[in-house]
Amino acid sequence: VHQPAAEARLREEEMLELFPILRRYHRVKGGNLSGGEQQMLAIARALMGKPRMILLDEPSLGLAPQLIDTVFDLIAELRRKGLTILLVEQNVALALEIADRAVVLANGEVVLSGRAKELASSDLVRQAYLGA
Repeated sequence: VHQPAAEARLREEEMLELFPILRRYHRVKGGNLSGGEQQMLAIARALMGKPRMILLDEPSLGLAPQLIDTVFDLIAELRRKGLTILLVEQNVALALEIADRAVVLANGEVVLSGRAKELASSDLVRQAYLGA
């Protein structure tokens, strides 16, 4: 989708407000950013096109714990703003915390699906994925 320059600058400013840490690195090449900063940059780039839905594949992978919290806070904020998010995530506790619905796969097979809150309280999920 081609955006006029003024609209693109407006979207860029919106992304810098949404991801304030990126403002410091505004003119730095993405490859020079930390893993968490690169993850935020990737999400910001995807949001520039004003999608109705976004797929996030393992957004916590390789991130320091405080950056995981930052990224998941951002995902929750995007969800509150009405963006549909398809989240693929091995950190089951975090994923179930922010999801409406969830699907649990084992060896490529669906083993459970339903409302995230119900799955979070399921004995099977708690024992297999949440260490309870």
